[in-house]
Amino acid sequence: MAQAKAVPAAKPADKKVALGLTAVFVTYFLANFFMNAVNISQPKTVTEFNGMALFSWLIALPALGSAVATLMFGKLSDMYGRRSILLVSLGLFLAGVILAAISPSMTLVIAARVILALGQGALAPLCFAVIGDLFPPEQRARWSGMLNLPAGIAATIAPVLGGMITESSMGWRGLFWVTAPIVLISGGLVAAGIPGRTQKVQQKVDFMGILIMVIASATLIFGFSWIGAPDSRAMGIAMIVVSIIAWAGFISVEKKAEAPILDPQVLFNRTFITAAASGFMSFFGLLGVMIYSPVFAQNVMGVSPTVSGSMLTPFSMLFAFMGIPAGLLLAKTKKYKWMYIAGYAILTVAMFIMWTFTKNTPTWLFVLITALVGFSNGVMPTINTLVAQFAVPKRLMGVAIGAIFFFVMMGMAIAPAILGLAQNSVPDLEGGLKLVFLVGAVTMIASLILVITIPEVSMDNEVADNQAPK
Repeated sequence: MAQAKAVPAAKPADKKVALGLTAVFVTYFLANFFMNAVNISQPKTVTEFNGMALFSWLIALPALGSAVATLMFGKLSDMYGRRSILLVSLGLFLAGVILAAISPSMTLVIAARVILALGQGALAPLCFAVIGDLFPPEQRARWSGMLNLPAGIAATIAPVLGGMITESSMGWRGLFWVTAPIVLISGGLVAAGIPGRTQKVQQKVDFMGILIMVIASATLIFGFSWIGAPDSRAMGIAMIVVSIIAWAGFISVEKKAEAPILDPQVLFNRTFITAAASGFMSFFGLLGVMIYSPVFAQNVMGVSPTVSGSMLTPFSMLFAFMGIPAGLLLAKTKKYKWMYIAGYAILTVAMFIMWTFTKNTPTWLFVLITALVGFSNGVMPTINTLVAQFAVPKRLMGVAIGAIFFFVMMGMAIAPAILGLAQNSVPDLEGGLKLVFLVGAVTMIASLILVITIPEVSMDNEVADNQAPK
C-alpha cells in the first residue's frame, strides 16, 4: 500500500511574511477607516461644544500634525526600524483616540486630534515602506497596489459605520472608543509580524531640521488659510513670506545635517521631486470633486443630498480600488511614465468638462466625468509610492515615501484655502463653483507637463548609494 505523501509545511520565512503582510493590511485599514469615518462625526462634536469658531483649527492643526509625522517618522524608521516607529505611531494614535473620547471641551478635542494625527499620519507611508522591506523589487508593485484593497473596503464602509455610531447612544465619542481596540489589534500584529531592525544606525536626530520644517509647514498652511479672508489677508501674506524664508533655511540646514530629516539625495532627486510636485497639485482637482461637486449637484443642479451621494459613488469606488490593477500592471510592465501621462491627461480633460457644467447638465454626464476623475486619480498613490522607492537607495526608502506623503498632505491642507478663495471671488454660486473646476483643470495641465519630463527609473533593481540621482 503506497504511503501518502506528506504535505510540506510552510517555511518559517513565508509565515513571517504572511503575518507581516496581515499587520500592514490591518494597519492600513485602520488609518483609512478612521480618516473616512471621523468626518461624519465632526459636526456633532462642533454642535456639542458650540465650537464652530474653532472648526477651522480642527481641520488645519491635525493636517499639520499629519504632514509633520509623515516626514519625521519616515526618517526615524530608516534609523530605528519600521516596527519600532510603527509601534510609536500606533501608541500616539491610541493616546489621541482616548484623549479625544474623554475631552470636555473643543480646545481639548483639537489638542487630542493633533496627538492622534501625529500617529495616524505616519501609518500609511510606513505601511508602504514595510512592503518595500518585505518584498524584493520585482514584487513590490503588486503588493503596493494590493494595499488599495483594505483602503477601498475602509472607504466603502467607514462613512456608513461612522454615521451609525455617531447617531447611536454612544454619540460622536463612540467612534473613538470603537477605534481604540482596532489600534490595539494592529499594534499586536505589528509587534508579532514585522521584523525589527537587525543593524542599528548610530545617527543624531535632526532636531533643528524638524523645528524649521514645522515652522515652514505651519506658516504655509495658516498663511493660505488666512489669505482668503479680507480681514486677515495681510497676516496671511506675511505668514507665506515667513514660510518661504523658513523653507530656504530648511534646505540650507539639511545640506549640512549629519542625519537630515529630508536627505538632499531625496530632495534634489529629479524623479522624486517631479512625482512629489505633481502629487501636491493633484489635490486641487481631487478636492474640487470631493468637496465642491456635491455642492454643485445639490445647489445648482437641484438634486437631493441622497441622490448627490449616489452620483459620486462611482468616483469613490474607482478612486479607492484603482490602485490594485495599477500595481499589477506596473509589476508586469515595469513602466510608469505612460500611466502618469495618461492619468493626468484624463484628469485635465475631465476637469475642463466640469468647468462647462451648468444647472442643465445631465446626471449621467456628471456621473461619467466624476468617475473618470476617480479612475485616473486612483492610480496616483500607488505610482507615487513606488517611484519614491525606486528613485533612491533603499536606506532612504522610509524618508522618501514619508516625503511623498508629506507633499500630498500639504496639498490636502493648502488646496481647500485656494479653491475657497476662487469660489468666493465670484458673486454667484454657479460661477464660483465653475471657477473652482477651472483652477483644478489648470493645475492638472501643470501636473501633466511635469510628468511628461519625469525620468523612467528601473523598477527591477535598487539604486546604489553612490549612484547619481536622476
